[in-house]
Amino acid sequence: MDGLNQQEQRELQTRMEKKQMKEFMNMYSNLVQRCFDDCVNDFTTKSLHAREEGCVMRCVDKYMKGSERLGQRFQEQNASIMQSGQLPGR
Repeated sequence: MDGLNQQEQRELQTRMEKKQMKEFMNMYSNLVQRCFDDCVNDFTTKSLHAREEGCVMRCVDKYMKGSERLGQRFQEQNASIMQSGQLPGR
């Protein structure tokens, strides 16, 4: 970003923020869809049964922990690549 003027930096920052928000919303949507599909199966009442609620809580926890672990692994791989100074596959 050092080679960019103020306006270009602001535009880049805005684009990055929009991309992050889009990625967050996509992750959230996937989480909701997956946990709903896996846990909710009784549509006779408007509220969740205790079993369904417990399933949703476990599903969300598992999904979040998995996403966190994946992010950590990505950071570790990225740091390793930066240290070696090489691009993957070369």
